[in-house]
Amino acid sequence: MEKLPFKKRIFFFCVEYIGTFLIRLIYLTCRVKFSDTKLSDETCVVVFWHGRLAMMPFAYLRYWKRYYGEKRKVKVIISDHKDGEIITRVISHFGIGAIRGSSSKGAVRALMNAFSEIKNGVDVIITPDGPRGPRHSVADGAVTIAQKKNLKIYALNYEASRFWEFRSWDKMVLPKPFSRINYSLSEPLDIAGLGLEEAKEKIANLLFAQAEKDKNFDF
Repeated sequence: MEKLPFKKRIFFFCVEYIGTFLIRLIYLTCRVKFSDTKLSDETCVVVFWHGRLAMMPFAYLRYWKRYYGEKRKVKVIISDHKDGEIITRVISHFGIGAIRGSSSKGAVRALMNAFSEIKNGVDVIITPDGPRGPRHSVADGAVTIAQKKNLKIYALNYEASRFWEFRSWDKMVLPKPFSRINYSLSEPLDIAGLGLEEAKEKIANLLFAQAEKDKNFDF
């Protein structure tokens, strides 16, 4: 982003650090379970619904950081909008990088940068219904990247026993303190050779299936 006015810099600074503190605090009070699924050693594309963005940095700490340490990097495709700048700043505190751009703005640049990162062995994460929806729709980006680079797709999800659901287009879910959170990572999905609409339908169905599994808490 271009250099921001002083008031906006203060705003972003406050939101960045307060937001990071709050999600860490909520996470520490919760009882958390992760699926035993692991990523393969091959570079991949990972998807999750935009409404599950709030607590996803902790999935990175589990499925990437715990098993691979600093050996395996991941970057999230994030919009160039103001909300995207805030998200970029927050996830940086967890060691997660960003590729700026989206289907609505900077799409070609984002795709080119994603291809470059993949070439260097970096996993790419996409919210297929972001940054503006419609909710639970799948844009072309995840399909294009996976098929062009012959990569498998994994779905990430979490569900909480008690939560706030924001009145935003994505109905963002933020777990309440002292709730239970169930995280899951799917088995890999291969969409090689599929048509665009069929591939998008399979990605959506994979995400919906993960959500159904995670709602069956077993702690």
